[in-house]
Amino acid sequence: MIRSLLFGCTLILLLGSGTTQAEVEKITIKIPPVSLAQWYKPANKRQVWLHTMFRLRREMQAVNEYARQKDAIGTKKWGQRLAKSYRTIPEMVPEWKKEVRLDWAGILETAAVEGDFKQVLHAYDKLDASCNLCHQDFQALAATLYRSPDFSTEQVAFNGETIHYDKFMELLTQTVNRLKIATEDQHPQAAERSLTQLKNQLQALEPGCANCHRDERPKERILGANTQEILRHLEESIQNNQPKQTGRFLGEAAVAICARCHGVHRTLSDLKQFLMPAQF
Repeated sequence: MIRSLLFGCTLILLLGSGTTQAEVEKITIKIPPVSLAQWYKPANKRQVWLHTMFRLRREMQAVNEYARQKDAIGTKKWGQRLAKSYRTIPEMVPEWKKEVRLDWAGILETAAVEGDFKQVLHAYDKLDASCNLCHQDFQALAATLYRSPDFSTEQVAFNGETIHYDKFMELLTQTVNRLKIATEDQHPQAAERSLTQLKNQLQALEPGCANCHRDERPKERILGANTQEILRHLEESIQNNQPKQTGRFLGEAAVAICARCHGVHRTLSDLKQFLMPAQF
């Protein structure tokens, strides 16, 4: 099935040879408002939008539980907090002014103060529905666009040069392929040179990982002791002229290094660039 994506008023049709209009499936994707970006990193280091959502979720839970328990003090406290937090949504993202239900936020607050638990729960359901509708349309895309790493400006220092991240990934791929080709064609010296190049390139990646990963665990998982052991076995198999073993350890290295990282970062990075090519 061939699909099309609708961004606002722009319709992109992906038509293959011989495809009829009836065979095209249309999908509407709503891109989050541009103003949302100001509340995420790097524009906002405190990640204010995320913390607002976390606070709202906590307040929603407290109101629901206290109202069901008919706890007047708890319902009033958390009902007032919830209404205050909910009102900040259109202030932060004006484009969503019509999406929020400020009327029901006011009703919930008044009912919470008056101890009208039935009305509180009714208003809670209305606010919960508005949250779910917004999350259904925007949550996954907002996470993709604003919570995944942006490699578009990333640079790698290697051999006295500063290389763009995409270009450096191409060089890495070429090195791995060159190693595989040299091994298969029985050129052990060329394979050893390629392995040395690969090790140097992997080492050059480490500083870039540290830009996001503040602890050693992610680096250890990708480039740590397990990977170094695989590379050691790979080097031994090349030196002993064992093409089958070399292919095996090269495959293990690809899984331990490339696949683990790409499975998360490349998928989201590619999707981000596809959705918003002008910005990323």
